Amino acid sequence: MLRFPYAIREFDKIIEGEYVYLDRTHCISIIEEWGYELIFLRPRRMGKSLWLSTLMTYYDVARADDFERLFGHLAIGKNPTPLHNQYLVMRWDFSTVKSHGTAEAIEVALNRHINRRIERFALTYQERLNSSIHVHADDALSSLQSLLASTDKDGYKVYLFIDEYDNFANEVMMSALHDDDNRYESLVTGEGIFKTFFKNLKSLGSGDGLDRVFVTGVSPAVMNDVTSGANVFEDIYWFQELNDLCGFRESEIADMLAQVLQERGLPDEEREDRQAEALSMMRTYYDGSWFTTEVSPPNKVHQNGQTLEPTVQPVDLIPPSESRLYNPTLVFYFLRYLQRTGKYPDQMLDSNLQTDSNKLAYIAHYGMGRTVLVDGFNQQQDIRVPELSTHFGAEEMLQEDMLDNRLASLLCYLGALTINGKADDGDILLTIPNLVMKNVYAERIQQMAIPDPVTVRAAQDAVNTLFHKGQLQPLCDFLEENLMSIYNNRDYPQFKELTLKSLFIALLYQNNLYTIYSEPTFGRRYGDLLLWLKPDKRQNRFFNLLFEFKQIQLNKLIESPGDQSGKSKNVPLSGKEVKAKGQAELLTIPAVQEAMDEAKTQLHDYQHYLQDQFGTGLKLRSYAVVGVGLDRILFDSFELPERHE
Repeated sequence: MLRFPYAIREFDKIIEGEYVYLDRTHCISIIEEWGYELIFLRPRRMGKSLWLSTLMTYYDVARADDFERLFGHLAIGKNPTPLHNQYLVMRWDFSTVKSHGTAEAIEVALNRHINRRIERFALTYQERLNSSIHVHADDALSSLQSLLASTDKDGYKVYLFIDEYDNFANEVMMSALHDDDNRYESLVTGEGIFKTFFKNLKSLGSGDGLDRVFVTGVSPAVMNDVTSGANVFEDIYWFQELNDLCGFRESEIADMLAQVLQERGLPDEEREDRQAEALSMMRTYYDGSWFTTEVSPPNKVHQNGQTLEPTVQPVDLIPPSESRLYNPTLVFYFLRYLQRTGKYPDQMLDSNLQTDSNKLAYIAHYGMGRTVLVDGFNQQQDIRVPELSTHFGAEEMLQEDMLDNRLASLLCYLGALTINGKADDGDILLTIPNLVMKNVYAERIQQMAIPDPVTVRAAQDAVNTLFHKGQLQPLCDFLEENLMSIYNNRDYPQFKELTLKSLFIALLYQNNLYTIYSEPTFGRRYGDLLLWLKPDKRQNRFFNLLFEFKQIQLNKLIESPGDQSGKSKNVPLSGKEVKAKGQAELLTIPAVQEAMDEAKTQLHDYQHYLQDQFGTGLKLRSYAVVGVGLDRILFDSFELPERHE
């Protein structure tokens, strides 16, 4: 039975416990050649801590007797470098340093953490060291200098690993949404403790006993702040050779899926169908990350800034993308659930990744950030940046001329956007990597628009009425009353069709029934919105839902009947007049009638396309939705009629 190392970060525990370990140890020799002080960035829960544990075990002089047992079957064990098991190793894990309280309290916590690690180091290597290490309770930097003096005197080299270097500092930075919160500046500027530590690491690595340093984190912002924009560590995070260092390829996931389903005793034919279904579902929700600007992801074609996908249809038809990468935490979450229950999880987003929403809240704090979030969420086309910023700190984020570029770059480091290739003019194209991340966007946009929990519950009631009864009117009423008016003074100068669709999507995303596709492809045409039942929900009474949206500005609302003089009435309706009219009366206005008819014609075409793909038994309900100014939402609905050959 496969054992999945969910939340296990220790290399030796995984190998000794015979857990799944996907070998990336060939990268050790690459990293060893590239430098002595390196920084490697990846989004949360991608496997950085496990990689650090792998390196520590490989280089630790105290684990030399375990080398063949732990590494012999792996790539690096078959071709080791001369430096294996040649270092005394020490690890600092800044994800354990508290981020609340005053700057002074955080400084005490950081000193305490490093001192505890130094004490552990002294205990681990006490039989090898003849010189004492003096721990200074209030000065961890002095403790480190004592450690290096001791190891140097006894002829040993030290390899320092810093895990999640920016974790607590990021938390402080992203919580500092008020002008009076200057804790972050106190830590990373001037004589701040965080800046002091990193400034001294450089000198300690220049002949003072610290031979190598390997740092992991999420973004370069904190490093640039503590080093005044001049990074003391060489960054290695966008190189093609390390693209898949953290993350799983689809072929690897397919192998694990096959074994899980075989363990459950499914017949061969049923197992193949189930594997294809499960893999397609995982591809839809989890696939999409790409960590190099040197080459474009496969299966992508770019033309005038637009991303032209292969034909993307409901989950059953999404094509494979072997080289884009899956988040290991999400993969193990899904596979463990399938292994234990034989079912797919209702909540496709693991709660361990839910906190990413807090980082989107930080982005949304900036006015331009809200625009970047909404643009990314809409995905009409990729977000374009001239380059992925590598040298920016918290202060540079506020520079107006570069704000959109740096916010988009930060989203890429956080894993909320990913590289999607390059445009013809050299711009880097960024897109939301998958549906679970898009769900995080939807939640943040919903919270931006509906901060009141009571109103959120009312929205969910309206959504449930649509899903369970097929009635769209309550959701339209909710949008009219609560959301449409807020766009009068928001970032977009006009309320457009795309904006109307975004409001619907943000509310509809929070569900366990459907996979949601914005801009689904029907042959050579694009629809607006498709809610496709998840594979394990199709036997229920629910329908697949298809939407087409149109938006009409008030200046187009000219009634056709003539006035008392017999002349044509050419004065457009006001918002107040629109509100006063019923749906039937509004539908007599030529512009409204034309928009509704156009939407219904498109829906009929899309319906027949889906019926050709999935057969006459397809359960599909369609909605033509027309927004009228900022005041009304009209709709018409119909089910897919039975098709007689």
